[in-house]
Amino acid sequence: MTAADPTPNPRPDTEGDPVIVDLFAGPGGIDAAARGMGLPTVGLEWDANAVATRVAASLPTVHGDVRDYSPRDFPDASDLAAGPPCQTFTIAGDGSGRAELDRVIEAVGRMWAGQPVDPQMFADERTALVLEPLRWILADFEHGYNSVVLEQVPQALPVWEAYARVLKGQGYSVATGVLNAEEYGVPQTRRRAVLVARLVGPATLPTPTHRRYVKGVPQHEGDPTLLPWVSMGDVLPHRGEFSVVSNYGTGGDPKNRGRRTSREPAFTVTGKISRNRIVGPDGRELERFTHAEAGRLQGFPADWAWSGCDIPQQIGNACPPPLAAALLTAAGVAQSAALEVAA
Repeated sequence: MTAADPTPNPRPDTEGDPVIVDLFAGPGGIDAAARGMGLPTVGLEWDANAVATRVAASLPTVHGDVRDYSPRDFPDASDLAAGPPCQTFTIAGDGSGRAELDRVIEAVGRMWAGQPVDPQMFADERTALVLEPLRWILADFEHGYNSVVLEQVPQALPVWEAYARVLKGQGYSVATGVLNAEEYGVPQTRRRAVLVARLVGPATLPTPTHRRYVKGVPQHEGDPTLLPWVSMGDVLPHRGEFSVVSNYGTGGDPKNRGRRTSREPAFTVTGKISRNRIVGPDGRELERFTHAEAGRLQGFPADWAWSGCDIPQQIGNACPPPLAAALLTAAGVAQSAALEVAA
């Protein structure tokens, strides 16, 4: 659709539940949430390692590049979710995407006007991947997606805000913002820029279910209407007491590296989680997190079928299932679905 086109109509009701097409699906964070809510998904993912995990977890998957597909290839999909690669936007990356935010936002406007966008205009072609969900939305000329859920690192929020202006022009209600993952039951502190859009009904960001983590404030203190934030020890009780020393530090000085105890949420889980040191109460070095344990800290079930290579990177790149479930619920994908993510 272009700016001159009429507001799209919601997709007609089909037999069964809504079908979510998940772009850049990774090892299945959004799919795990949807499965817990009884919602079918189909994931599109190019990385063979993430595909191996998805297949082992029995998740419907198309192994391919998002850029080579369009809504016509997924005619049964009623809802769209995506978490584009963040390497050029994250602080830990090269920063080229952050440096080109103005150009990305300009490209959003060009796409809305029906003008072509050349990925080569960006210093790193991965930056252009953040535009792919919009291409899918605009290419879906027969019906709009009933809902759209997007997530990325906080530095990408201006891109989602540019998306919001386009989606509102197409008749969507849209909400954008930055969420704290621990406020939705994820056992780590992780901030994500999100977009929730709906064709029918008002779009809002999900209401927190858990308290925000504040260093030095005990887990049992805070707003009594909210659940306590979830600690590492809550999801890894077999480990007993331990401390985690982050692999990040100022100038590489270990003395400046962060440290949290098992009574606190984990630091943001990244692809380098295997580098975190685990220390016992007596100062003795303990075994580092297993793949299953790292997955638990990202909010996955303990028995998730991690497969393929580079599993820490798969885990670090995934959307935490409890956060995904909150976003899908806020998007109204299944109004009556219970928020059930395996604990």
